[in-house]
Order: sequence, then C-alpha cells, then structure tokens
Amino acid sequence: MEIPLSRRTLSRRTLLGLAAGIPVSAALTACGSSGPGKSNAGATYWYLNGQPQEGVRAGAVDAFNKAHPKTQIKDTTFQNDAYKTKIKTAIGARQAPTIIWGWGGGTLRTYVEAGQVEDLTSWFDQHSEVKQRLFPSSFGAATVNGKIYAMPCETVQPIILFYNKKVFDHVGVKPPESWDDIMALVPKFNAKGIAPFSLGGQSQWTNMMWLEFLFDRIGGPEVFQAVIEGEKNAWSNPAAITALTKVQELVKANGFIKGFSSITADSNADQALLYTGKAAMMLHGAWSYGIQQSDGGDFVSGGGLGFMNFPPVEGGKGDPGNTVGNPAQYLSISSKAGAEEKKVAKEFFATGVLQDAEVKAWIDNGSVPIRLGTQKLLAASKSSDFLQLTYDIASKAKTFVQSWDQALSPTAAETLLDNISKLFQLSISPQQFAGNLNAVIGK
Repeated sequence: MEIPLSRRTLSRRTLLGLAAGIPVSAALTACGSSGPGKSNAGATYWYLNGQPQEGVRAGAVDAFNKAHPKTQIKDTTFQNDAYKTKIKTAIGARQAPTIIWGWGGGTLRTYVEAGQVEDLTSWFDQHSEVKQRLFPSSFGAATVNGKIYAMPCETVQPIILFYNKKVFDHVGVKPPESWDDIMALVPKFNAKGIAPFSLGGQSQWTNMMWLEFLFDRIGGPEVFQAVIEGEKNAWSNPAAITALTKVQELVKANGFIKGFSSITADSNADQALLYTGKAAMMLHGAWSYGIQQSDGGDFVSGGGLGFMNFPPVEGGKGDPGNTVGNPAQYLSISSKAGAEEKKVAKEFFATGVLQDAEVKAWIDNGSVPIRLGTQKLLAASKSSDFLQLTYDIASKAKTFVQSWDQALSPTAAETLLDNISKLFQLSISPQQFAGNLNAVIGK
C-alpha cells in the first residue's frame, strides 16, 4: 500500500511547484498519527487540498498555531470527492476531526439530527462581533431549526459561465445572451474542432450546475424550493421536465467535450481544456478563476478569460440576476471532541478565521471573502473586474440557491448525482429522472 504524504510535505512540494511555474494537483493525504478527533496537539481539522485554496487554508492554520504555541491545530487535507466519503464515514464511526469543514445545508442537518455537531448558537450570542463581521446571507446554510451549528468561512462562490475570449475571436462569435444563443454557438465551435463546453462529468456535481441554472431560469426558485419543502412529485413540475429536456438537447448536439463522463474535476482537467483553447466555455464555481490564474500561464493576466452570469431562457419565469452555488463554506465542531479540543476550535473561529492576512490571500487568488467591509481591497486587486462581478452577483441576487447536493440530505443527494450522470449519458429520460428523484423527496 502506498503511504500518502502528510500535508506539510505536500505543501512544500506544492510551493516548490508553484515557484517553478508547474501546476500541481494535490493527492489525498494521511491522517495525523494521533488519530481523528483525539489530538495531543490541541485539535484536528480536515479540509480540501488543491491550489490555490489549500495554501490559504493552511496559511490560516499556520498563523493560528504561531499565535498559540501551546494549543496547536493539526490539519489534514483531502481531494474533494474523496473527502465527501471520508468525512461521512468518520462521523458515522464517531471518529470525526475536531473541526469539520463542509458546505452546510442538508448534510449539516443530518449531522445535527444525529447529534454529531455542537450547537454554536449561544457561542455566537456571546461573540456577536464574530457574527457581525460576516455576510448575513452566509448563515442560512449554517442554521438548522433556528439554531446555528457551523461557522461560515472563506468565500462566496456563485457559479459563473467562463469563456475563452481568444477562441471566441477566432471563431468570430460573441458570448451568449440567451439559451438560444448557447444552442446556436454549439455547431459553430464544433465546426472549428473546438468543444463548445468543457465538463468534468465524472465528478457528477459539475453536471448538476447546469440543471440548477436551467431549473431557476425556466421556472424560478420555487421549483427547487418545492423539493426542499418535500412537496409530492415536485421533480415532475413542467418547468423541471423542460429543463431536463433542454440539457439532454445540449448533450445530443455535442455541446460538451467528447468523453466528458471520464473527466474528473479534482484533476483540473476540465479547467485545462478552457485555458488551452480546446473548449470555448465552462460552467464552474467562482473558485475556477484562481485555478485558471495559477495554472493557465498568462491566460488570465493576458486578458484571455471572460466571465458572466448564466443567461436567461426565453420565456422563463426566473430572474436572470439569480444565482446558484455556495453562499460560503462552513466549519462545525464535533460533539464527540474533548472539552479542550472544542475550546481550541472556538478560539480558532474567533481569532483565526478570516483574519486580515487570510482575507488578502483570498482576494489575491481571485475570490470574494465573506467578511464585510472588503470593497476597497476588492477594487484595488488586479482581479478587480472578476471580483466585482462575483460580489455583484452574490450581493444583488434576489435568490442564491445553495448547491443541490449540499441543500439535500446525503441520501437524496446521492440519488440526485447518480441520476444526473445517467441523464447526461442519455440512459434515462427526463420523466424517469423525475420519477427516481420523487421517490427520495424528504428522505
């Protein structure tokens, strides 16, 4: 069995690679020797790897440890898809780390219902200054039955439609202003041997982003809200069937890169297709900007990357200013951790999360931190155009729908992702998709 590298070794290798201008894809790392949830160092913390985000997360931990030499946090990193399985297993076995990184929403609700995470409501009442410095909208996905169970952290991440300006100029076309424009662009790019859209379809959640926008643009936020509220046969809403049909029409028109079902998002192969000009467009999270910036050479600095909100669908009821994605990221505290571990975790929440250096690092990486009062820093950034777009989308959207696989329970989310893969592979019809998802509403 191959022994995974520790986070410290991985970070050194990553830094060396970045210094040399070499893109680095971080591998799954090992747990600390003291074991999850029980750390002689003070507290344990698991989070996602991959640059540039990993470097910012590690930097916040390093800064906290330097300021608290007697109460250290021991961090461990994982790739996105592997983490989702690992953390679920660890929590189920009551071996979770002290600090649990996540996306809030439905998954957090299952942790709460199982008594696996701390109720932080009274802590936030006692530390109102912590709550008051963060985007108010970030607390929705941290709240279950009126109580707060997670600390919002990091950045706001709406889903963005990215495009390669040089490819568009080469083909002689303009960015789409509607769904009809998207469909009209598909044959034009294919005729030039360029994939209209990059897609890491093996990761499944990347496919999901298309449905999130189509549901909203066609039927408005009420269509998915009916699923959240457990309404019978909510997935069979006519607007939902129309959205499911339209995405299959895009697949049938060869709208996505050939072999998209075997491409993973964790490898950033989907990102490379865009900045190398093999694909014209890509629907992805706002974090993609930082990846394009760090891995794409002069693609971003040279003005090659374009970005916009998802366009409207003709005749649709949804507000074109609405968005989908992640209102923030979230840190919970394992209820099974020891008293000292919980104390260290709460001190990290109060003095280690979104401090000035971390805020600046997120902005330098092309992200909008969820801390209030950063407008001047955003405006002064070399990425100000993208940051302003992100800030405007997130702050002005009448509805910011949380990513479906996080808003739903793990059981429903697993069924959702499995059926989305089948939908994109054209192995099930829109009606079959709806029927399969209706069966797990409320589960």
